Amino acid sequence: MLSLKGKVVIVTGGSRGIGSTIAKEVAKRGATVVINYNTSLNLAEKVVEEIEESGGKAFAYKANVALSNDAKNLIETTKNKFGRIDILINNAGITRDRTFRNLSEEEWNEVINVNLNSVYNTTSAVINTMLEQKYGRIINISSIIGQAGGFGQTNYSASKAGMIGFTKSLALETAKYGVTVNSICPGYIETEMTGQIPDKILDQIVAKIPMKRLGKTNEVAEAVLFLANSDYITGQTLNVNGGVYM
Repeated sequence: MLSLKGKVVIVTGGSRGIGSTIAKEVAKRGATVVINYNTSLNLAEKVVEEIEESGGKAFAYKANVALSNDAKNLIETTKNKFGRIDILINNAGITRDRTFRNLSEEEWNEVINVNLNSVYNTTSAVINTMLEQKYGRIINISSIIGQAGGFGQTNYSASKAGMIGFTKSLALETAKYGVTVNSICPGYIETEMTGQIPDKILDQIVAKIPMKRLGKTNEVAEAVLFLANSDYITGQTLNVNGGVYM
């Protein structure tokens, strides 16, 4: 079992879906987990409760990471409380799907702000701490849609593709300091998001996946654990998609 004993981990958007599973899995490996949420206090507290009942350590913190000051407060509070920050998992994300001709400026900006600008906000707030420690792991949860595109998802695709470019460029700057930067591109995963897809459309999606099923959130979490424990992998994009995009 990969160990994260003694590490302090921040998971943005950690109250539900992929983020909550990542939080629980890193806690199982001995990490202290800060679960960032924006609106879902009850869900965040439930994740903290589950982690603590299993003997782990967790702390919920409200912050809209699309806002620079909120992101800074998240990082500063974590460092003040625990003394260090070892791993940042940028997972917060939303969708506002529309065909481009019907996509409003507000819907474009909202998705870019939450999905992409938040990555800048949290990473810029934590990077000096990691560089000074000579250790850090930044893991960005992108998407297959950032690689292959998606009908009616120009805003979401642009934000997730931007995360991949951000990952590669920052990795070049931080490698010599012991700070790795990687991204993960989940395919179609069983979450609330895919649960909103009509059954007929979902069947068509599954039919195109070579493994003939949706992925599970714990399979994305396993990829996070792998990257969190690697010293020599940086600037990479790890695909967790059942073979639907190669």
